Amino acid sequence: MSVVVEAVRSVELPTRIVHGVGALERLGDLVRELGLERPLLVTDPGVAAAGLADRALAQLNGAAVFDRVRPNPDVELIAEVSAAYREERCDGFVGLGGGSSIDTAKAAGVEIAHAGPILDYEYDHTPITERIPPLVAVPTTAGTGSEVTLWAVITDHERKLKFNVGGTPLIGPHVALLDPELTIGLPPSITAATGMDALSHGIECYTCDYHQPLNDAVALMAIELVAEWLPRAYADGSDVEARTQMAHAAMLGGMSYGTESAGAAHAMSQSAGGVHDCPHGALTARVLGPVCEYNAPAAPERYARVAVALGVDTGGMDPLDAAVAGVHALYRLVDDVGIPTMEELGFSEDEIPMLARIAHADPQTVGNPREVDAAGYEEIYRNAFAKGER
Repeated sequence: MSVVVEAVRSVELPTRIVHGVGALERLGDLVRELGLERPLLVTDPGVAAAGLADRALAQLNGAAVFDRVRPNPDVELIAEVSAAYREERCDGFVGLGGGSSIDTAKAAGVEIAHAGPILDYEYDHTPITERIPPLVAVPTTAGTGSEVTLWAVITDHERKLKFNVGGTPLIGPHVALLDPELTIGLPPSITAATGMDALSHGIECYTCDYHQPLNDAVALMAIELVAEWLPRAYADGSDVEARTQMAHAAMLGGMSYGTESAGAAHAMSQSAGGVHDCPHGALTARVLGPVCEYNAPAAPERYARVAVALGVDTGGMDPLDAAVAGVHALYRLVDDVGIPTMEELGFSEDEIPMLARIAHADPQTVGNPREVDAAGYEEIYRNAFAKGER
């Protein structure tokens, strides 16, 4: 009998998770427990206008504020935040907002800890060797899972691409504070895009070549929660139970990443997001079904299990048929929550060769369960445009 010898792997979880309705009231205690006297609150204008920054500041004594985070944070923004941190003589961060604000705080933390520009710390370049300053991550959306991931995604406008920073617990937030009340009132479009981002993390991390038992477990639960609760959160933004379950889904989806990669859908959305400034979650959702359709023949048992997590009755089906049924369920969910088409996201079919080429160059291609070259990405992109036709 042959014995399969697996490579030595590790799971590292550096983040304390504090969660529940009203958890924001614990923010001050958590910051003080980390020894912070002057944290920098990193947030965006929308969160500030909604009054959430003021609610956070009410729990903080002596905090400085940077409230100019923009979507898809770029190299220049990270430098601005690092400068503000030094000028205000801060000793840690509170990242309040969606993935953009939390990724910004993480990346600025890398610059502060290493005294170099964030471009130096693109994954597989200069290694991160120091822990970032204490960071409490407080998400106001349910999608990216950045509050627990070991990554930050930064835009480089000069190269027209997004790059990863991290892959190490040294960049992970010290505390993730999940208060589902902070997501009540999010517009349906943001609820859908961020929720589908959480789903994509679960599906890609469960099916990628780097999967391992703990990541499998949290990935599957993330998929199950999104399938059950996203339609409710999308239909009624005030549904506290749905918002709570989606907060857990986003966190679990983020945990499923671990220190490694996802797959082709993230390679596509991350690289294409450097070409057109569009919502990451919506773009990932639009390409996720075509990627799963392309990959299913290479890992039918894995995709069949995804189908079950999506709520498909796969009784009596062989693995590939079950996998395909799951892909169809995914397409229905994408349409049910109103994900924009590729054209509505700003892309044209004329761009497919270019988009395929840069997706193939993205490092997350390596984790995909089926080998995919530039021609394969062209096929997937054509399917994404076709499936989005109204």
